[in-house]
Amino acid sequence: MKNKLLFRKMIENRGRIFLLILTLCFSIISGQSGPDFTIIADKAIQKLYQNPDDCISYTQGLLVSDQDVEDRIVLQNIISQAFAMKGDYMQSVNSFSQKENPDQNQDISYFMRVFEDYNLADQYQNLGLYNQSKQIITHLLSDQTLLKSNDPKLRITTAKLYQLQALNLGISRDYSNALENLNKSDQYIDNDNEENKIIKTENKIFRSSYLMKQNKLEEYKKIIENVISELEKQKNQPFLLSLAYENLSRFYFLQQDYKTSVQKLELGLSLIQDLPFNNIKIKIYESLSRTYFALHDDIKYHQYNKYYNDLRSKTDSSTKEGIRYIVKLVETNQNKTLEFEKQNYLKSFWTSTFIFSVIVIGLLIYFLVIKNKNKDLKKQFDFFERQNSQQKQMVHPITDLAKSTETERNSNKISKEKEEEILQKLEEFEQSDRYLNKNMSLSMLSAQMEVNTKYLSEVINNNKEKNFNGYINKLRINHIVQLLKTDPTFLNYKVSYLAEYSGFSSHSAFTTVFKSVTGISPNAYIQEISKSKVS
Repeated sequence: MKNKLLFRKMIENRGRIFLLILTLCFSIISGQSGPDFTIIADKAIQKLYQNPDDCISYTQGLLVSDQDVEDRIVLQNIISQAFAMKGDYMQSVNSFSQKENPDQNQDISYFMRVFEDYNLADQYQNLGLYNQSKQIITHLLSDQTLLKSNDPKLRITTAKLYQLQALNLGISRDYSNALENLNKSDQYIDNDNEENKIIKTENKIFRSSYLMKQNKLEEYKKIIENVISELEKQKNQPFLLSLAYENLSRFYFLQQDYKTSVQKLELGLSLIQDLPFNNIKIKIYESLSRTYFALHDDIKYHQYNKYYNDLRSKTDSSTKEGIRYIVKLVETNQNKTLEFEKQNYLKSFWTSTFIFSVIVIGLLIYFLVIKNKNKDLKKQFDFFERQNSQQKQMVHPITDLAKSTETERNSNKISKEKEEEILQKLEEFEQSDRYLNKNMSLSMLSAQMEVNTKYLSEVINNNKEKNFNGYINKLRINHIVQLLKTDPTFLNYKVSYLAEYSGFSSHSAFTTVFKSVTGISPNAYIQEISKSKVS
């Protein structure tokens, strides 16, 4: 009996060991999933803020082994963000576009649909298409299902949506609403993983910046110094710490403490000097050139000004390519959607036609067999033939609609409502400082406003009494004139720097336009302002 019990226990133990081995093998074969994927994706996010190149290599390695469609979309987005932080916006859009077969989108989860829309809004924001980004985010944040969800993945995505909207509002100088969106973003950060910590820190930096622009300097300084203190203790966040130092340098610049401003900028630059964070390097180079100019250090001014111009030209070129690429990408996706809907319509149409034909034939047989009245049969046959003809004509409204749309598109007359809409968008544009962008063109502005280039040109010509170039140049001159009146620092700058700051391609072009707008040369104007300040 004892031998039998012992033998049975051995069999049971072997069975348990066998099941354990099977479970382990299944886990290995299945690859990373569930919480494990969350952990490795969080590690990729951490690398994103430490070194974009390392992040790309690490994440591409994960893509090779992970076959889950939704996991791959998340990883592809991280790679796209890494290229954006490098200032390579063309490659960022390219990585964003490398998704799985669109046909599989029918089966993706609610989270993934929200996540993909957030990614598109993020791409638009990176490329300076702020209105398009705002529209997507506004639509997403109107969904109560998203706002009330307790799913950690949806909550962190909601936090990022509010943060992105705050950045869009900050661009248009709506600082109160920007701060409100940052507060809402914080409400959705409730985990202790790296991504949540990073977003929380970014929100503090952005919040301090908007407080400074509202002249709430005590609140600003308390927040930014606290952020810097926390980041210095971590010693593994070069991007965030560099961003915080660049932010603090602006405070000292406004206080005209240029030496301390330079010190903070040089400290921030030293953290990322050998790292490919080109987007923040551009900010630091520009700030250093401006601050050294205020210190009358021409050598350092020209040095950093050259660094800024070279890197800015490179990223501007990438931005233009990125805009062209994403516009083409969105158009292609829309065409695919229309084609899919057309196929569904045709399929539905032919199914309805088949069913209708069967009914017609059945009714014909019924009248032939039961009634056997040729006269009535002919009447019924004519009736159903007319019905069939009407069904076949259902396809024509689509063609007619397309022709109507094409006719409207080709119409040279712009409606009053459309004109008012464009004027409203121009007013918002004038409240921002986007016209200072050297690359601002009619096509770029029309893309940002999502209006027809021809309509935009017509509205500017009719309502601003200038062509596009004259309109932009007048905005730039008015902006620099206001700065010369209100900020004494600008009175010390050379005309060449003022020209560059206000978006002109050359000193001579700036001088010519300045005189045409004000009736006086820049140098003479500066002298007049300086005299009035003294008196």
